[in-house]
Amino acid sequence: MPFQKVQPEKISTSVVRQIELLILRGILRPGERLPSERELSERLGVSRPSLREAVAELQEEGLLTSRAGSGIYVAEVLGSAFSPALQRLFATHDEAVFDYIDFRRDIEAMAVERAARLASDGDLLVVQTIFDKMEASHQKRNPEEEARLDAQFHSAIIEASHNVVMLHMMRSMYDLLRAGVFYNRQVMFKQRTSRAALLDQHRAINDALQARNPEAAIAAVRAHLTYVEQSLTDYRRAERNEIIAQQRLEHERSLR
Repeated sequence: MPFQKVQPEKISTSVVRQIELLILRGILRPGERLPSERELSERLGVSRPSLREAVAELQEEGLLTSRAGSGIYVAEVLGSAFSPALQRLFATHDEAVFDYIDFRRDIEAMAVERAARLASDGDLLVVQTIFDKMEASHQKRNPEEEARLDAQFHSAIIEASHNVVMLHMMRSMYDLLRAGVFYNRQVMFKQRTSRAALLDQHRAINDALQARNPEAAIAAVRAHLTYVEQSLTDYRRAERNEIIAQQRLEHERSLR
């Protein structure tokens, strides 16, 4: 018979499994500092030697890293999916910029549908809290703060979808997402786009999520990113038109 006696699991192994799950589920983030050895051993209810053994194993796996005189940190296991050079290349070529918006529209529609069905009450409270901050920031007219909260709002939806592959894939693209959100907002400000319209679009996404309405949530996300896409298209068209206008102006002046 293929049965074997059940062996009790080592305490350090239990600690390893718990920390692994916290990293996998995105609760412990890359670069985050763990509590001190004393505090962590007390929280886990294990001895310091058992904790040290678990930490050593996680360091060997590449999930934790130590910094001299600073402590133990979650390793930068994600980084960015794209190098800074490739990010700059994306930002300067329309094909990549619009493909990125298409990618976000598809992925975030999938994420918001899952979030509307699967998010816990705590997940929805996180999204609501970030949206409340967006409303408060709206009064300050601080583009950088608005862009940061915008990115956090979309990231919170990804987290609430409870798909760890999607979570880590999008988190690895966070730098690109953050840069894209800021860039898109700056473009829309130049186009005199109403900041209130952007806030209303995020309100529609949040309202649909809080109501756990997948269809309305998908529609709101798609409408928002289509609006972003159209604003960017209008901006690029205006740029081209201005170049042509300047050429005409120079030509007219040369005829005098």
